[in-house]
Amino acid sequence: MQLKIILALVMPLIALQAAISEKEAESIGTEVYIYGYPLVTSEITRRVMTNTVEPEGQRAPMNQFINYRTFPDASYTDFTTPNADTLYSFAWLDLSNEPFVLHVPDEDNRYYLMPFLSAWTDVFAAPGTRTTGDKAGDFAITGPRWKGKLPSKVKQLKSPTDLVFVIGRTYCTGTPEDYVKIRKIQDQYSLTPLSSFGKPYTPPPGKVDPAVDVQTPVRDQVNALDAATFFQIFANLLKNNPPAPADAPMVAKMAKIGLISGEDFDLSQQSPAIAKGLSTAPELGLEKMLAYQKEATTTINGWSVTLKTGVYGTNYVLRALVAAIGLGANLPQDAVYPYTFVDADKNPLDGTHNYVLHFSKKELPPVKGFWSLTMYNDQYFFVANPLNRFAIGSHDNLKYNPDGSLDIYVQASSPGEAKESNWLPAAEGPFILMLRLYWPDKSVLKGTWKPPSVQKMGP
Repeated sequence: MQLKIILALVMPLIALQAAISEKEAESIGTEVYIYGYPLVTSEITRRVMTNTVEPEGQRAPMNQFINYRTFPDASYTDFTTPNADTLYSFAWLDLSNEPFVLHVPDEDNRYYLMPFLSAWTDVFAAPGTRTTGDKAGDFAITGPRWKGKLPSKVKQLKSPTDLVFVIGRTYCTGTPEDYVKIRKIQDQYSLTPLSSFGKPYTPPPGKVDPAVDVQTPVRDQVNALDAATFFQIFANLLKNNPPAPADAPMVAKMAKIGLISGEDFDLSQQSPAIAKGLSTAPELGLEKMLAYQKEATTTINGWSVTLKTGVYGTNYVLRALVAAIGLGANLPQDAVYPYTFVDADKNPLDGTHNYVLHFSKKELPPVKGFWSLTMYNDQYFFVANPLNRFAIGSHDNLKYNPDGSLDIYVQASSPGEAKESNWLPAAEGPFILMLRLYWPDKSVLKGTWKPPSVQKMGP
């Protein structure tokens, strides 16, 4: 009904398409590109991750879990900013026919988080240690049009879209012993159609589409789409993943360039001015998204911090930016991710230099879960190193100073055996550091806690 109301308001605008200039089409197209970027990114990611007959490696069919049994290595490029703290349990759900019920087992005091993202990448629910505890539970994920009754003790999680991305995270030390324990937990994560809940259920096999590119990183695939292909995919996705009511002004702008929510879109059928104007939208949209990084964050001692991830409202640029560089970002209440490219003197971080991150006893990250520091290259992927260590943090066997302070050594070569427990191997060239603060304290959420700057050592 809401969509019909929106369409009734915007349909008169369609008559204005012929009067749209190339410049105006370019401006609107750039906005729409940014608006649709997360939705298209979700779809391309889904295609890659579900292009298999059965769960295997880093892929699984729709409505089935992909359980990462070990942490990703430096060759992993399925999506940016992977972590080395928690093992992923991914799933893509299609709720167009009926709801699915997620079962989680007793986590036995182990930290876990099971956020659900709409097709637009907004977090609409986040079961886990912080919100629902670590005991066993069942959650029904229902689509936007579903109406019905759920079994007792099954909690409803209502999705605004039929396509849903589940990004489960379960803490793991990465040791062989802990891998055995966590696999027992992962094997109990399940997704069952509501009609089969409480009954024996075997998921159907998936299908392999040879046309799907499973080699090129998703971000590169999305960024390489020309305007005609991008807007065609976007329009098709809108059919089952409609705009939110708050998006009515954007829907009106879309109508001006001939893009009607719920209908197919063919750029070749638009006026020459619109077609030419939209042709540059991807390039301009990407430029605007990346330029927004400074505005999207607050800089504290060289660290860029945002407390606005997970739920974006009508801040379409921020939502698109996060989809581009950190698809699947959590709610700040669950995790905050300060990152930095620079040292204390505002010079770019580079593996040709040695650095130290010094936390005084009072500066140690205030969290109820745990914290870590992750190394990425300048493309937001892991960096290969002799220790196969991509992150270091509170759960590691760190050596603290006599006064309770802590030094983390960030450099390409070993700082020496005595300091190696506190060494985060760096890239040989430009790199990025990211702090992960799981279940952060109020001081983090209020912005009163300040991460220390990265200090360059030596000349």
